[in-house]
Amino acid sequence: MRKGRAIKKLRVQIALHYFIASVLIFFLIGSILYLSISSLVQSESVSTTKTAVNKSGMYIELYIDRLKAVSSLLAENPQLVDYFSSTERDDATRQKLLTTIDTTIASDPYIQSVIMVSKNGRILSNERNLTMSMSGDMMKEAWYQSAINSGNMPVLTSARMQQFSMDKDNWVISISREIKNQQGENIGVLLIDIKYKVIEDYLTNGELGDRGFSFILNDKGEVVYHADTSYFRDPRKQQELQQIVANKNQYDAAEHTLTQLYHLKNADWTLVGVSSQDSLHAIKRQLLEIFLVIGLVLLSVAATSVFIFAGRITKPFQQLEQAMQEIEHGLKKVKIDENGCYEAQSLANHFNGMIDKIKKLMQEITEKEKHLRTSEIKTLHSQINPHFLYNTLDTIVWMAEFNNSEKVIEITKALAQFFRLSLSGGNELTTVENELEHVKQYLFIQKERYGDMLDYSITSNDSLAKVRMPKIILQPIVENALYHGIRGIQRQGKIEIHAEKIGDRIVFTVKDNGAGFDVNRLQNKESKQHVKLGGVGISNVDQRVKLYYGDSFGIHISSAEDQGTTVTITIALEVNEVHEENEE
Repeated sequence: MRKGRAIKKLRVQIALHYFIASVLIFFLIGSILYLSISSLVQSESVSTTKTAVNKSGMYIELYIDRLKAVSSLLAENPQLVDYFSSTERDDATRQKLLTTIDTTIASDPYIQSVIMVSKNGRILSNERNLTMSMSGDMMKEAWYQSAINSGNMPVLTSARMQQFSMDKDNWVISISREIKNQQGENIGVLLIDIKYKVIEDYLTNGELGDRGFSFILNDKGEVVYHADTSYFRDPRKQQELQQIVANKNQYDAAEHTLTQLYHLKNADWTLVGVSSQDSLHAIKRQLLEIFLVIGLVLLSVAATSVFIFAGRITKPFQQLEQAMQEIEHGLKKVKIDENGCYEAQSLANHFNGMIDKIKKLMQEITEKEKHLRTSEIKTLHSQINPHFLYNTLDTIVWMAEFNNSEKVIEITKALAQFFRLSLSGGNELTTVENELEHVKQYLFIQKERYGDMLDYSITSNDSLAKVRMPKIILQPIVENALYHGIRGIQRQGKIEIHAEKIGDRIVFTVKDNGAGFDVNRLQNKESKQHVKLGGVGISNVDQRVKLYYGDSFGIHISSAEDQGTTVTITIALEVNEVHEENEE
């Protein structure tokens, strides 16, 4: 409730609207700047990655072009063509060709070996111990045919190995070229083996970030290069690389990586660079933190300024509100600073003019309420069924006629005690002990009338004896149990009365084994008034309880036909007294 009032204050509303507007404006401007700057940074990062991958790819392309030029010079060397075309042994020419091979290797540190193989099995190479499969007709050798058909494309090969080892130090990239005579006939092949390290040297210089990596696949999806050799033998990992190529250029926001593809023009290779965008993510995070810090500072300044500004506007109204709050503790005239705004002064003058009228009205209402509640309680109290008195007197006369003086004395004493407790010196309040004694005297008198057809018991917690409560609350309920529950049954009727303390409440229970009734007819006020409690309606007793204790207290009825009725009356431990004029 207080929170709702605070929100509705003019100062708070002004500050709140201004603050919300400031937040929305800052959020809008901040979002635009953040997205714009992030987009520029990301574009720059993409451009950097693309440049790095393209640069590495072009270096490899240039190197392959160079190797192709070298292979062309070697394969078309006239001395080599004459040497492979002739079947005679020419040691001088052979030595010159070997010198040319050594010169070629010396010119490029990445070239591991140069091998020239004639169709009839003659070999020229810088390597002295070759493990290649040879025969008199090389066209029958599979690796020879593969070299001819390779189309001068670089291939990661194991042609000269018995098996493909996973030791990268022994790997080579081979470029092969067919050697032809002047008639265009095959007379041999040229193999140039480049160290596998050449690719690593060109790719490790790429600016791909701390977690970035690159790899090469050929057009068959086979791994040509990867820093991790497990990718050459693990099909699952190879599928991962193929999936990266299939997805092409893309940015993975979850992994903070950017993929860039480069297709080498002079080879069936695809160079893939996967750059780590951790720096981009860090820049975005720094931007966000900067915007948040600036935003908090600006919003703090805005909040401070708006509260000062709003305070100056609403101060007169706060003074007026404070003065009005003091009226809750007593009707006093409002005093407002003369320097207050015109609206506040006008409100104060009108309010002060109303105070006198309110005092008069409240005094009149208080007097009327006092007389109304006193009269209402007396009216409810006066509705006790007079038939009980008539019937009791008839019983006394009947016993006197039969000279049963002992019973006459007992009933007369009980009746006197009953009315003494009913009147209780004109007080509306009594104690739990007296209320139960009042019911006890009533049941004693009724027991004399009904004899063995009636039995009753009264129990109570002794600690409740002196607790004050409204009088004649239980007797109407007991009378209802007797007349409307027990009187019409053929078996012995029994009424049980119990009082107990539950928490900060006292619960009285009146239970009978009588005929019972359908409680659905008590669901509305009109039907409730037609169910009589010995001349006093259920609603009368319920109203009296609620007058003293509030709407959360009162009567609850539980009943079923032929199964009896249980009535519970709940009151508080402390009673709110209703002041009434005592009668003389």
